[in-house]
Amino acid sequence: MKLYSWNVNGIRAVLNKGTFQAFMAEHQPDVLCLQETKAKPEQVELDLPGYHLHWNSAEKAGYSGTAIFSKQKPLTVLNGFTEDIAQKYGLAGDSYGDPTKEGRVISAEFEHFWVVTVYTPNAKGDLSRLGLRHKQWDPAFLEHLKELEKTKPVLFCGDLNVAHNEIDLSNPKPNVGKHGFTNEEREGFDNFEEAGFVDTLRAAHPETTELYTWWTHWANARARNIGWRIDYWLASKSIADKTSKPDIHPNVLGSDHCPVSIEVNL
Repeated sequence: MKLYSWNVNGIRAVLNKGTFQAFMAEHQPDVLCLQETKAKPEQVELDLPGYHLHWNSAEKAGYSGTAIFSKQKPLTVLNGFTEDIAQKYGLAGDSYGDPTKEGRVISAEFEHFWVVTVYTPNAKGDLSRLGLRHKQWDPAFLEHLKELEKTKPVLFCGDLNVAHNEIDLSNPKPNVGKHGFTNEEREGFDNFEEAGFVDTLRAAHPETTELYTWWTHWANARARNIGWRIDYWLASKSIADKTSKPDIHPNVLGSDHCPVSIEVNL
């Protein structure tokens, strides 16, 4: 099975550009996880025969949102966290809104594993959402993954809005302490690994540089590959050895992020 994740930065935009259709025709993913769909399904003209479409859209129009499109029909689909987890970590919102109503997580159960996609809240340039992310969101999301893992291995992906280590961004030194590369955000990623989740790309390519998935629009950054790796596939330890060919696809245009993929061989 070929599993892909892509922050499309607006699904209507990539459809209007034709880049989404070209991507699907070339790559034909078995499972496609999307972040930042920025639309409700009734707003999207999408012809995808052979796929089951599941959406978790934000209540706020044109904002956030995730989706999972799969050739196999999932056994179960869960949107967001359970009420218990949301309450435990006080995820009631902040001045930006309620992250549990922003369509940020979908979990789809298949025969041998769960696929989870996440659009992690951005800490913001002034770090005003760092506390929510570090103390509430990241621990809640990890607990959600652990609960799913009690039944089946988990493959999770998405825009985690953090470069984990210095190798994961072009200019680490000047970005230390800035959003996307704070100690708190990086610690959140450490906690995934300490819980047994494997960063599939870095496990296969531990020292390979210039593997980036997001580029600013400024200064011709994408053409120069001045970027960050903030989009990932992580796997439960029990299924990590069944994954292969972790890859990034910078030639797929249409968004400021590129797709990332793995294959699962069971």
